Amino acid sequence: MAHRRREYGQYCGLAAAMDVIGERWTLLIVRELLLGPRRYNELLEDLPGIGTNLLADRLRTLVELGVLRQRPARDGGRAMAYELTPIGERLRGPVLQLAGWGMSFLGDPQPGATMRPRWGFLAVQALIDPNKVGPVDEDYEFRVDGEVFHVAVRGGRAIAESGAAVDPAFVATTDTATFIQIGSHRLTPFEAVASGRLNLQGERDALIRCSTALGMMDASPAPVSA
Repeated sequence: MAHRRREYGQYCGLAAAMDVIGERWTLLIVRELLLGPRRYNELLEDLPGIGTNLLADRLRTLVELGVLRQRPARDGGRAMAYELTPIGERLRGPVLQLAGWGMSFLGDPQPGATMRPRWGFLAVQALIDPNKVGPVDEDYEFRVDGEVFHVAVRGGRAIAESGAAVDPAFVATTDTATFIQIGSHRLTPFEAVASGRLNLQGERDALIRCSTALGMMDASPAPVSA
């Protein structure tokens, strides 16, 4: 039997939005789809604790409301993947802002806490200050526990994308916990480099431009390995 959605019954845009995304797990499902389509099993794996029936119910509801849609998986198999519709894509800004805001409340990771590199990367996107993006077209690559992301700067705009950069101006390699702690300003890149938790390779000036745009550190020179 399908889960019956609770509604606030208020003629208000915020209440209407909460009618759609206010259920537990719904925004986390949206979070998982911000970096591209995901299969059902992939969503289930990256949302530990949700339960298969509850995930199926949330996905069904979001599809019915036009927030998500199904499409054939990219590998050409029979499995279907879920992706955001144009309406769902409009949640990107609010979700990224919430992720960035929530970083202020992160303490040290507790033993057994689930972490995914993509979660930290989504929060990094929210840190981009369009007023501080440098004028040079270049890419910055991040390698976090086997996953690769990059920030592409074009025409004064910075766009975060999944996958490797073609010719990155610098490459940052670290683990998930360190990546998230840097993003939440609990650890500076300088401290992470000094402790061996972060490796930086590339152009010093590009690192400074990227760090300035993300608000991760000031524009003072940083140690970069050759």
